[in-house]
Parts: sequence; C-alpha cells; structure tokens
Amino acid sequence: MKTAPESARAEEPRWLTDREQRVWRSYIEATTLLEDHLDRQLQRDAGMPHVYYGLLVKLAESPRRRLRMTELAKSAKITRSRLSHAVARLEKSGWVRREDCPSDKRGQFAVLTDEGYEVLRRHAPGHVDAVRQAVFDRLTPQQQESLGEIMRIVAEGLEPSEAGADLPWLR
Repeated sequence: MKTAPESARAEEPRWLTDREQRVWRSYIEATTLLEDHLDRQLQRDAGMPHVYYGLLVKLAESPRRRLRMTELAKSAKITRSRLSHAVARLEKSGWVRREDCPSDKRGQFAVLTDEGYEVLRRHAPGHVDAVRQAVFDRLTPQQQESLGEIMRIVAEGLEPSEAGADLPWLR
C-alpha cells in the first residue's frame, strides 16, 4: 500500500484525542448550562439577561459610573451593535443614560443611573448566590485556583494584540 507524500500528511488536522474530546465537550456543556442558569436567574429575579447585568456591573465599577461606549464594548467582549441595542434597552428601563463625549463629537459615554445602581445593588446578592451554588460551592479551593489559572491562559491566548485584529468590539 502506498503512503501519502510527506506534504499531504503535514496538512492532516490535529484531531482531538479521546481525552481531549471529553474535556472539550464537558467544557461546552458546562459553559452552555452555566450561561443558561445565570440568564434564567437574572431574567426571573431582575428582568434582564446576564449580558445586561454584566454591563451594569462594569459601569458600577468604573470611575463616576461611566465608560466610553467603545470601552464598554471592549470590556464586555461584544460588538458595538449589540452594545448599542443593549444600552437602548437599559435606557428604556431608566438604568443607563448616554452622554456625548465633549472631546470627541462621535463618542458617547454610557452612564449608570442611580436607579440602575439600585437595581444592581438589589439583585447582586441573588446573582452571587447563583454563581456560588453553580461554581464555587462545587469546587475545592485548589480546583478554584486551577480553574482561574486555566481560564486566564485561554483568555490571554484568544485576545489578539496585533493591530487590525478581528475583535467583536471593533465590528
């Protein structure tokens, strides 16, 4: 039987091993279930999806509870279009307002309102409890450290640093 030339073999994909396939599928299943769990909890308790809650948290943690829209999209890892839609919905609820940027006529700030801060303050305990029950209560302190280290490594590898990278917040 003839074997493929060396160049053809070099193009063969590096298929996942059975162990790697099990790890990958466990990761996908867990992250899908976790996101759904947190979405359901926040929809039920606060009337908002998890991504909106994350935007409110990022604003609450920012100086003067405000961020440039581009910075908010970047920190949330979402497209500017998705952010604009989310902020419009949060504005409708009275939880966020937009302000023009005085130094850049095209730029805008998203600002967490007092009402938005109160909504966040009121619903944070339930959300933290959901996160704790779903993740931290199931892991030993060593497993928590390992999970954090692994996720940092994965995130660092996926965050391109070169100019012109295809990043969600630039779309």
